[in-house]
Amino acid sequence: MAIKSEDSASFPLSNDRQIVGTRRKAREKVMQLLVACSTDEIAWEEVFPHIVNRDFAFNDQESEPKKLLTPDEIMELESDTRINWGDDELIFIRELTAHTLEEMEYSDGLIERFAQNWELDRIALIDRILLRMAIAELIHYPQIPTKVTINEIIELAKGYSTDKSNVFINGVLDAVVIELTSSERLKKSGRGLQDH
Repeated sequence: MAIKSEDSASFPLSNDRQIVGTRRKAREKVMQLLVACSTDEIAWEEVFPHIVNRDFAFNDQESEPKKLLTPDEIMELESDTRINWGDDELIFIRELTAHTLEEMEYSDGLIERFAQNWELDRIALIDRILLRMAIAELIHYPQIPTKVTINEIIELAKGYSTDKSNVFINGVLDAVVIELTSSERLKKSGRGLQDH
């Protein structure tokens, strides 16, 4: 739900700091979208503008504290880094989010099966989401090498989850890849045939 009113101000984006939206950053945004809508109280499409484009507003009811910096310097310090997304990355974010949600029941079955001695609801939310994302990417993106998908998900786990999550996720995904291959759901082509 967007909060908009005549009294609201847009969240500031930096004019000086900018980064290019990469595939790695896109996966991070997919993870954030899925966490945001994990309670089923909100659709990912509703939070997409806020999480991906930092496009949201808020009511500023607090008076501005006295500061020694100029308003422009304050704005720059307190703003988010602007991400310049290409069309391909934006499409990837939307598609991977949708595929992850579409495949969730199937993915959860695989996760429960290969997460030895772990019930699904006892696995950390971030780890479940990352595993679901990986499975969806393995199935729906034949051009992305299996090794790339697994490495990228493990990097997200290192940054956002527990110290042992990357080892846990790697073990589950190794078993999932074998299952997807034997059931012919893992079909790689072109560049995706490399290193898997």
